[in-house]
Amino acid sequence: MRMKQGILPRQSIAQLVADKHVLGLLEDADHPPSLQPASLDLCLGDTALRLRASFLPGRGVTVAEAVKNIVMHEVDLTSGAVLETGCVYLIPLRESLNLPKDIVGLANPKSSTGRLDVFTRVICDGGEQFDTIPPGYEGPLYMEVAPRTFPILARPGDRLGQIRFRRGAHHALRTQHVSIDLQGDGEGSVIGYRAKRHSGLVDLRRLKAHEASEYWEPLSAPNGTLVLDPEEFYILASREAVEIPVDEAAEMAPIAPEIGEFRAHYAGFFDPGFGVSEAGGEGSRAVLEVRGRDVPFLLRHGQPVAKLVFEPMSEKPDQLYGAQGSHYQRQGLRLSKHFTS
Repeated sequence: MRMKQGILPRQSIAQLVADKHVLGLLEDADHPPSLQPASLDLCLGDTALRLRASFLPGRGVTVAEAVKNIVMHEVDLTSGAVLETGCVYLIPLRESLNLPKDIVGLANPKSSTGRLDVFTRVICDGGEQFDTIPPGYEGPLYMEVAPRTFPILARPGDRLGQIRFRRGAHHALRTQHVSIDLQGDGEGSVIGYRAKRHSGLVDLRRLKAHEASEYWEPLSAPNGTLVLDPEEFYILASREAVEIPVDEAAEMAPIAPEIGEFRAHYAGFFDPGFGVSEAGGEGSRAVLEVRGRDVPFLLRHGQPVAKLVFEPMSEKPDQLYGAQGSHYQRQGLRLSKHFTS
């Protein structure tokens, strides 16, 4: 029988695990496997390699071989270690793959990771592009981690990224343009946040424990405009509500350079049920991680900044986004779950 094509739902990912196509999942009480409606969270391993440069191994070359000449030193994560801003780290992940010949893996940072301005990409042996694991791949996974604004305290088992699995070729059902909200609740209201440089450490396991005012500067936008400064990091929200149907998944595509001098959205996966009434998510907005680039750039209210690309699920997931509670369902403008409200 021909298997249905599309993004695999939670129950199909669980079957991949049961069939040993995904190996190395944590089974202890503190870190049970974390399956989302259309993805699997990935866990950091015990060590991090400080690199002098990012890299891709290339066809026929393992990560271990490719990294030999760019390792500066090894960092032990077992008791917790600080990953500094401006540095590139390579961390072996707990999970490894033995993919079927018709399934590709697609990785992305988790929402909270993107909102911390932590840049992550997944690499595999023989990889010729980031965040894409080819069909039939058998081997380990690694995550490149580069904190941009805040140093982070990381430990084994921390989940900075996630992976989706797609059976068959990519099939875009449609796209939806996303525009920026610079009006908020009215004149003088907070429409976003700019990260403060030289702030304190963010402990990845301490939720709602970091005073937001020590890390973020609230912003207003007189006349519905905001100037993005080069290399500054912003949290902004979409003007439109976003709804992901229960039989579809979506990804926020990186900003096209012709739209402006900035990048929007590091963490791009949107799961089935996000923003839908069936899962209690009416009115949910997309929160955008925006980084200015090259020159100051004037944003205006309602300006398109990104696009959502919708794909079919191979079947409806047995659990929708937010069914077990979520910090980001029904969200408006919102910082990551590490900060006080």
